[in-house]
Amino acid sequence: MLRSKWMRIGLVTVMTSLSLGATLAEAAGVLTIGRREDSTTFDPIKTAQNIDLWVFANVYDVLIRVDKTGTKLEPGLAESWEVSPDGLTYTLKLRDAKFSDGSDLTADDVVFSLTRIRDDEGSLWADPFKVMDTVEATDPKTVTIKLKQATAPFLATLAFPIASVLSKKGFETLGPEKYAETPIGSGAFTITEWRRGDRVILAKNPHFWEADRVSLDGVEWISVPDDNTRMLNVQAGQLDTAIFVPFSRVAELQKDSNLTVHLDPSTREDHLLINHEHGALTKKEVRQALDIAIDEQAVVDTVTFGYGEVANSYVPKGALYYYADNLKRPYDPEKAKQMLADAGASDLTLNYVVRAGDEIVEQTAVLLQQQLAKAGVTVNIQKVDPSQEWDMLVAGDYDICVNYWTNDILDPDQKTTFVLGHDANMNYMTRYNNEKVKELVAAARIEMDPAKREQMYTDLQKMAKEDVNWIDLYYSPFINVSRNNIENFYQNPLGRFFLEDVVKN
Repeated sequence: MLRSKWMRIGLVTVMTSLSLGATLAEAAGVLTIGRREDSTTFDPIKTAQNIDLWVFANVYDVLIRVDKTGTKLEPGLAESWEVSPDGLTYTLKLRDAKFSDGSDLTADDVVFSLTRIRDDEGSLWADPFKVMDTVEATDPKTVTIKLKQATAPFLATLAFPIASVLSKKGFETLGPEKYAETPIGSGAFTITEWRRGDRVILAKNPHFWEADRVSLDGVEWISVPDDNTRMLNVQAGQLDTAIFVPFSRVAELQKDSNLTVHLDPSTREDHLLINHEHGALTKKEVRQALDIAIDEQAVVDTVTFGYGEVANSYVPKGALYYYADNLKRPYDPEKAKQMLADAGASDLTLNYVVRAGDEIVEQTAVLLQQQLAKAGVTVNIQKVDPSQEWDMLVAGDYDICVNYWTNDILDPDQKTTFVLGHDANMNYMTRYNNEKVKELVAAARIEMDPAKREQMYTDLQKMAKEDVNWIDLYYSPFINVSRNNIENFYQNPLGRFFLEDVVKN
């Protein structure tokens, strides 16, 4: 999904992270994970942040899961399902499962959860679920979903963490605000405490339908915003694991015999957001000139230390319908300068919003500033607290800003819809608006012929590149690190951590 998907970081001091991490890392059977940001909510429909969704995946369960390879769907709470020949009716049979409070999970809970995504005014993900006409509990273990029209990505959408099944009774008893802090889930772990700005503490859920699979007694997601401090904490044994390893630290950490660096295949794409409503940026020719003025290969070499790969599409390499032959504009600062002059933008000045403290983002900003200067573009870097950045993007208070996305479902519809196809989020806050693109996004969603659908997504990738909805920078793996006494710490290409399989020796 979005970067961390909508970042609001609770900052903690270095000393606090060190002292608390040291105490808790000693707990037998409790896995400590260092991350940059704190969680924002445990209400699945109210967030689009990776840092929330990655915790949801082990607190809640979904009807259909994505496997470890990130390429196949497999049974979750639904042990089986059938789709009618016309593609309009989905019948799901539920397995015997319980919530973390010991209550039975029934079809009524599924109906409540799915219709809430579609109908709740505060839902950020209503659009993919508006295709549902009716959702009914045929019996306590059977859910029947009837769609308004056949749609290709529907099963994949049911595997999205925001489609987690909530306890209807628990939600109605606690209310939305309290449930969002101390939810009742059906996943491998349950939340025992959320210390805002510090950590989320999870305990093994004894009622999980696969409880025998879980070795850990608990998990603690600890916020350590500073990249360097987070790495030092793992090296010192004060954290068991850490995510978001800076590219610059990979080689050093690989030399530490106490550590294992994980370079897991991912669907991550880093890109430069462009505000299409600001001044000369409204012109396609100006955006194209910026793309030509940026040397993406130099970014890969300098910023990712070669661990990344130049991106040529918003669809990540290896994902469904990725178009390998999509345009890559050659780096040519002189041509870019001429294009800007022809467009009446020779004196272009841009406000580049940068979240402070993120080593990779800060380094990228300096490099892009230098590259764009060669094309006559003045870039003013504005460092902001990470907790401010997303609000500035929403308000349109920026010209350019680097961000990233990881896919949450196997189908390209989710990302395509979010960044090209509708106005609810102003197309990932770029304000990009092309009616023909929007119409094709909607058509591709309901096209059931795989060959025709692939051509539609090929066309969409070409159109997005032509319009420069944003500037594709690079693809890169998920880079995490763990102590050698930790086994099976793994993140699949969609970002899910399989903590139910982790062993702490």
